Amino acid sequence: MTNLIITVALCVAVAIVYATAALIQARHAHLTVPELIRLPLLWLALGLNGLGAALHVTSLGFGPLSLIQPLGVLTLVIAVPFAAVTARRRMTRLELSGMTNTVVGLAGLTLIVTTAGTGGTLASGELVTLLAAAVVLVTVLALRGRRPGASTLWEAVAGGAAYAVCSALCKTVVVTVGDTGMAALLRPIMIVAVVSVAVLAIVATVLTQRSYRNGLAAPLAVTNLVNPATATTIGVALLGEHVATTPVEIGLAAACALLSGFGVAQLARARDAAVQLDAPPPRKEIRTSA
Repeated sequence: MTNLIITVALCVAVAIVYATAALIQARHAHLTVPELIRLPLLWLALGLNGLGAALHVTSLGFGPLSLIQPLGVLTLVIAVPFAAVTARRRMTRLELSGMTNTVVGLAGLTLIVTTAGTGGTLASGELVTLLAAAVVLVTVLALRGRRPGASTLWEAVAGGAAYAVCSALCKTVVVTVGDTGMAALLRPIMIVAVVSVAVLAIVATVLTQRSYRNGLAAPLAVTNLVNPATATTIGVALLGEHVATTPVEIGLAAACALLSGFGVAQLARARDAAVQLDAPPPRKEIRTSA
């Protein structure tokens, strides 16, 4: 019972920390990267993201992943109302509906689609292949998001994928060091992994930062969808895990995925509506008589 309380408390703390970091990033999403580097609040957001990751790793020592994964959606539950409060407005019905559908769908997915198996580490060839694929995927998505008029959700997808790859590399480094000692960090492949973790963490932060420039809710929901989905794919394809589902659970998972997608679409519509409401009215031409 004590471990359960500790697990829930840590997960709530993680959600609050991540939500606060997301709000800071969203508030300054209009700034360029050079401007962000000179902004102390950005470094606070980076520190909060690091703290959230550390708390998440700690929570895994007290509770099962099947409990911790669903509690991860608390970040969205906390961040969306926080954003409304900081903007001094009430949440709209569309925002409430979108958040509810997304959270229920995400929770259902993480409860239904669990992974099991050996949970090994990445071999050297797998690590290099994963890095190459991640660089190509993230670059393509990021460039797509930078096109004029493109949806910011492209960058949210890229950020979520980068975070997932970062997690897989972190797991490989932590498990390898735990099995063979700190001397493992001197291996060339481990040096590549550690450097890649740092680079991917920065890239993911910048991409999610940019994805918030037109609103927080929809990009945050997309990141919360893409991150665990990509991590599960990596686990099944490269880490010796398997998806522990029955045909019935697969059907329920598909329904939950559709519900989450519908919720994200609602949040995106709510964001677009808010942008239109905040836009200044068109200027009327004043005719003067001759």
